[in-house]
Amino acid sequence: MFLGGRGAGKTRAGAEWVRESVRLGRARSIALVGATYTDVRDVMIEGPSGLATLGRADRIFFEPSKRKLSWPGGAVAHVFTAEEPDGIRGYQFDAAWCDEFAKWRNAEMTMDMLQMALRVGEQPRAVITTTPRNVLALVDLMTAPGTVTTRATTYANAANLAPAFLAQMEAQYKGTRLGRQELDAELIEDNDRALWKREWIEKERVNGMPDGIWRIVIGVDPPTSTGEAACECGIVVVGKDNDNRGWVLADCSARGLSPLGWANRVAEAHRLFRATAVVAEANQGGDMVEAVLRQVMPNAAIRLVYASHAKRARAEPAAALYERGLIAHCGLFLELEDQLCQYDGTEGSPSPDRMDALVWALADLFPPDAPGEPRVRST
Repeated sequence: MFLGGRGAGKTRAGAEWVRESVRLGRARSIALVGATYTDVRDVMIEGPSGLATLGRADRIFFEPSKRKLSWPGGAVAHVFTAEEPDGIRGYQFDAAWCDEFAKWRNAEMTMDMLQMALRVGEQPRAVITTTPRNVLALVDLMTAPGTVTTRATTYANAANLAPAFLAQMEAQYKGTRLGRQELDAELIEDNDRALWKREWIEKERVNGMPDGIWRIVIGVDPPTSTGEAACECGIVVVGKDNDNRGWVLADCSARGLSPLGWANRVAEAHRLFRATAVVAEANQGGDMVEAVLRQVMPNAAIRLVYASHAKRARAEPAAALYERGLIAHCGLFLELEDQLCQYDGTEGSPSPDRMDALVWALADLFPPDAPGEPRVRST
């Protein structure tokens, strides 16, 4: 297992391991496994450090329609995804490369299927390249007999990264829990002082969108500035069903967008999920928030909300809904879940924009008892 920070060279390491295994004759039948087919194709195979790019001199041949790579000497690699664990059944391998394991939706089941298929050759092995996250399947795998773990920080590959990127990452994240995870490749345990617990989320997680959802709200926490160094725009889609349960349907948050850019992103989510309303924080730039949303969705129900309490106090009713088992995540939303389980309100902590967007949506769907919170203006 290779745990690496952002830009540490994980993809290059995985691709080179596969190439060397083929060259030495240790790998003839290989599994390439990623979170989605697009991830495997665009990163592991055709990306700048992917197998096809590095293997031009090896005359590797990629057949996208067959999801297969072939080497002139007869070695073959098949593509699989964590979205379809059962797709691995029926195959047998002597090697596997698994990329970004911590973001796999069905990680435990996919790894079970893969380990059962690693059954030929003298020493069938898998290499796993991932940014570490406190995901149970990853922790279990790290502590399993036979797993060897190595780490590399983002700075270990500084010679191949843009100086501006390194400066921005250091200025924004150095010393934070997120920075230790994403840059220093540390496995950060959940913050005991955070309002959310990982087990609450894992216990209620489902795949797909359930029936019976009658109201869908998009929570929006707009950024206060623009450009690459700006905060994220939190955009989280939440539904409520006839049994008074909430369902987190999507996290469409993004960084570095112009006001019109994030408004278009909200409008696309509104169209895709047929949302009932958009709830947007307007403490800073209230008129601008309404105006830019109206440009792209003039007929939508838009409610502006104004925070009168600190972030942690605002989030407590939402966390209580999770603790009671009333909220389920329809899929895996890593960045959102990391914010929920790590933010504790400490001064200087990175702004939890995704968490804020979720909190506003849940406050609209499940109005808290506290009088005056939130204050809402429909427009």
